[in-house]
Amino acid sequence: MAYPTDLNYTKEHEWIRVEGDTGTVGITDFAQQQLGDVVYVELPEVGSTVTAGTVFGTIESVKAVSELFAPVTGEVIEANSSLKDHPDHVNSKPHEAWMVKVKLSSPGEAATLMDAAAYEALIQK
Repeated sequence: MAYPTDLNYTKEHEWIRVEGDTGTVGITDFAQQQLGDVVYVELPEVGSTVTAGTVFGTIESVKAVSELFAPVTGEVIEANSSLKDHPDHVNSKPHEAWMVKVKLSSPGEAATLMDAAAYEALIQK
C-alpha cells in the first residue's frame, strides 16, 4: 500500500494530518493489519491533554489490546464517537478512520515525525 503523503507518521504506527493548529490522529494500515479485526477503541475525553510519545488510549482486537501513542502534544478537541459503534472502520479505512483531533500546543511538532517515504522504509525492515 502507498501511504498518504499528506500525513506524518510515528514509529508506533500512528498518523497525523495537520491543518492549521489542529492535528487529526489515527493508526496506519500496517498497524491495523498487525492488530487484526478491531473490536473496541478507548479514546480520551474532550478537553483532556495528550503529550507526544505517551499513551492516549487503547485499541482492542480479536488478538490483543494495544496502546495508542500521541504523536503530538495538545488538547483533545474531538474524539471520533462513531468508532464506538463501528470500530471496524479502523480496519476498512485506516487512513480515514481518525481517532482524535488535537489542538496543537506547538504546530511545528508534527514536522519532526516521519514522512510517508520514511515510514514505508521503517515497515519494510
